[in-house]
Amino acid sequence: MRDKLLSLPRYQKHMITLAVDTLSIWLALVLAFSVRLGWENFYDRYQPLFITLLLLAPVVSLPVYIRFGLYSAVLRYMSHQVLLTILKATVIAVLALISVFYLFGIDSMPRGVTILYCCFSGLFLSLTRYGARQWLRGYKLMDVLKIIFSIQPVTSHKKVNKAYGIPVLIYGAGAAGVQLAEALNKSREYHPVGFMDDNVKLKGRVIMGKRVYHVASNIDQVIRDTEAEEILLAIPSLSRTQRAEILRDLESSGLPIKTMPGLSDLASGRLMIQEIQAVDIADVLGREEVKPIPELIDKHIANKVVMVTGAGGSIGSEMVRQALLRKPKMIILFEHSEFNLYTIDQEMQRSVRLNNLDVRIIPLLGSINDPGRMLDVMQRYSVETLYHAAAYKHVPMVQHNVSQGLRNNVLGTLYTAQAAIVAGVKNFVLISTDKAVRPTNVMGASKRLAEMVLQSLSKEQSLRLYHPEFYKFQPDQLIQNQTIFTMVRFGNVLGSSGSVIPVFREQIRAGGPVTVTHPDINRYFMSIPEAAQLVIQAGAMGDGGDVFVLEMGKPVKIIDLAKRMIVLSGLSVKSDENLDGDIEITFSGLRPGEKLYEELLIGDSVTGTEHPKISRAYEEFLSWEELKGVLDEMNETLHGHHYIVTRELLLQYVNGYQPSSAVVDWLYKQPETEEEL
Repeated sequence: MRDKLLSLPRYQKHMITLAVDTLSIWLALVLAFSVRLGWENFYDRYQPLFITLLLLAPVVSLPVYIRFGLYSAVLRYMSHQVLLTILKATVIAVLALISVFYLFGIDSMPRGVTILYCCFSGLFLSLTRYGARQWLRGYKLMDVLKIIFSIQPVTSHKKVNKAYGIPVLIYGAGAAGVQLAEALNKSREYHPVGFMDDNVKLKGRVIMGKRVYHVASNIDQVIRDTEAEEILLAIPSLSRTQRAEILRDLESSGLPIKTMPGLSDLASGRLMIQEIQAVDIADVLGREEVKPIPELIDKHIANKVVMVTGAGGSIGSEMVRQALLRKPKMIILFEHSEFNLYTIDQEMQRSVRLNNLDVRIIPLLGSINDPGRMLDVMQRYSVETLYHAAAYKHVPMVQHNVSQGLRNNVLGTLYTAQAAIVAGVKNFVLISTDKAVRPTNVMGASKRLAEMVLQSLSKEQSLRLYHPEFYKFQPDQLIQNQTIFTMVRFGNVLGSSGSVIPVFREQIRAGGPVTVTHPDINRYFMSIPEAAQLVIQAGAMGDGGDVFVLEMGKPVKIIDLAKRMIVLSGLSVKSDENLDGDIEITFSGLRPGEKLYEELLIGDSVTGTEHPKISRAYEEFLSWEELKGVLDEMNETLHGHHYIVTRELLLQYVNGYQPSSAVVDWLYKQPETEEEL
């Protein structure tokens, strides 16, 4: 019946509501006369007046209700604010009825009856609407009556879970928690059964019919009392350190812990309640983000033409988002993946429209290994600032595809940098990695070589290009170099493609096991937005050839991260000590080229900068002419898949390179004779 009623045309729903309100008006009149004058006597004494009221009251009142919009609201999503509207409409309707009686000379109602009628009619208008809202949300009629008359939540665990959504405790009884509860009450995905808060003054109080529990209470008892199945965090104003402490306190509950979307996103409709998500792993780590320095973050972006290579990747897309906030004249999205380019372009175009920005977005397909394409783009749009995020970053992939990793990461960076020099780009920022420091794999070595390329170029005021024919120059032709090259080195970012976080989350969702390569492996982590902001600020401090290092905090053991993600999902770790656990952690062994820990510096030559989380490092590099010779040698080895020779070149020229595995490229063949080397 509920579904049939919801499927009716709108005018039929209005007719039903008008009929119910008419019955409510009549019932209010009967009760008002009965309570004031007695059920046995009022009809005999006031029969003409009562019949007149039965006819006139709906005729006068219903237009007033219509004028106040009581038939425009969608009952399923009606908020408590409608009660004030009902009060106003009821008072105006009663005054209008009294005025009609006065104008037409009809005997007026007794004052006591008038007051009671006003109270009863307002009460019935409220109860019918509130009851209808609960019934349409899926409650049974008996449960609606319980809620209306006892103001108590439904206590049947199974019924709550199946009919009214997942029973949840809301952590945070402040404004955010109340707004979240109101939003949940309009949905059928979650059903709030109580609040938790660290404010002692709120302990035992009732908010929206739900009890507030203090965090120091026995959490197991709270869960038994409320029959909650999940905990939702509604504490947007707290720092990451405070959130991390709260999460540690809640882990013992054994319930999944989730976070709410931002209230501004909920209010604007950009996010739905269905998008309540697992706890942000950045909250688990408790890493505090430093606010950007406005002068630095705006310096090379505001009112400038900005280009981002790899614009559809994890880091590149965030660079684009951060750049858009600085209001450049134009952002050029350069990406070789059509789908990734389409996705980030649609997001940026939507942001421009929603925020009424005067920023032009140019989505361009292309490869960084196509020098002519790169040069055409930079010259056509007069690029001023370029962030080079395009790279192959996954260690095992590059380890098994040596030639493509080196060509993309080294030669792609070189071709892009040379195009920037020819086009007169003022600032070029390379996004590097901590894996470039004493690398044990080809990916790290390729990124260190890319850094060395930019270091060499930055020392040349004029130079002869590598493969000048790609730019339509002669071999001996000198090109003036006015581009400032900067490199920014940092560790892992949370949630990037291929990182352990989404992998662990999917493994937990599938029931395990969670695979960790080694029990002692650790990594540095920071959020993608923080990394992007620091990259932009570091780039603004570059003088030419600078290698900037971002402060990554303390390294995190991957096995500890896996355990916390399992616990925060409401599950337990299966181990020798807990054979009845839910998710097992297994060790797969270090992958080719992988090492137990990462570093950010090769040597000890490091100084601070004006930003507390950015340092400047001084690293050794080759001269430009010497480097060109190395690149020629490397290219020759790649053409014939002579990766043993490639490795020897990397060992010779990349400081600290120590390969941790044999050559595992899929096209590599073990040489049978010495001549084949």
